[in-house]
Amino acid sequence: MQQSAKLLKKDQFGEIWRVVSGDESLILRDTSTAFPLFGPAARWLMRREARALAALESVSGVPHVARLDRDTLLRTYIDGEPMQVSRPRDKRYFDTAMRLLRRLHRAGITHNDLAKEPNVLVQTDGSPAFIDFQLASYKPHRGRLFRLLAREDIRHLLKHKRTYCPDKLTRRERAILDSPSVPARIHRATIKPVYLFVTRRLFGWADREGAHDRGARQ
Repeated sequence: MQQSAKLLKKDQFGEIWRVVSGDESLILRDTSTAFPLFGPAARWLMRREARALAALESVSGVPHVARLDRDTLLRTYIDGEPMQVSRPRDKRYFDTAMRLLRRLHRAGITHNDLAKEPNVLVQTDGSPAFIDFQLASYKPHRGRLFRLLAREDIRHLLKHKRTYCPDKLTRRERAILDSPSVPARIHRATIKPVYLFVTRRLFGWADREGAHDRGARQ
């Protein structure tokens, strides 16, 4: 069977490849090439992602784990375009995306990175999908911290709806957008500026990285 591999992304945390074997496409995250200083963090993030995806095995619209070992994670590829490329204008897309998000939350998973548009896809059939679960949390008991994180997931998805479908926001959705949680306000005022400085100035990353080759964000 013919195989091919394409490097999608390389940074301090390793490499991401799209691997095609026959009719099957997979995404390979390889942490063995991470900078030595970042190796332990890269492997920890990879295991965190695998744990979240394992809890979502029965959910469509998210990647699924094909193989995990010490340095690599192989997971399914989702065919589609990132939100900022497809620019969905249909209210039904966002209704379906919110239902998908509720399925994540019922499974005890918060995504924690839906603010980035490349992490929200429009699949070839027009349905939504979420990718890049490195920062996702698995909290099966769904306590207070889970509820705070889940609310932020919802608020970030509503921000995208406000960008592409503003006239379809409900009164309740506007109220959620207008009332970020206290931890979110603290994060925005303290942690986010440091994060942006480190990732954009020092590492040269961008929130919309991979906009036209969104496989780099899978």
